[in-house]
Amino acid sequence: MRRTTETPAPDPAGGTERRSGQREPLRTEFTFELPRGYVDETGAVHHTGVMRLATARDELVPLRDDRVRENSAYLSVVLIARVVTRIGTIDDIHPGIIEDLFASDLAFLQDFYRRINAEGHTRAAVSCPACKEEFAVNLAGGRLGES
Repeated sequence: MRRTTETPAPDPAGGTERRSGQREPLRTEFTFELPRGYVDETGAVHHTGVMRLATARDELVPLRDDRVRENSAYLSVVLIARVVTRIGTIDDIHPGIIEDLFASDLAFLQDFYRRINAEGHTRAAVSCPACKEEFAVNLAGGRLGES
């Protein structure tokens, strides 16, 4: 299910228009870069991917999954598999792919899911530990040291 709609995204103040008066389209897909990368069966490492916004169905269907009923920790694996549409050149994402991710990559995707679905963006406010300057970083990816 890939679709992008032109419905305006509300801003925190309740508005949906840009300063120019044009409506801002709702963004439904977000690119990311895994911290370590998914290693496929040939040994190739895939770093980039796409996650779409979750629907109510995406959050309800995994609750009927027997694997989730037996082990509630498996819920995040099934849920992430439903909303990740591509990792590298792989576009058939299923729970087996998510199970084979490194733990740090799964944790990254869980946080990424929370950010795009609950907060509506992939930016995080951080501060430099040395100088205490505050700035925003984009969690969607990029090279280390870039913001």
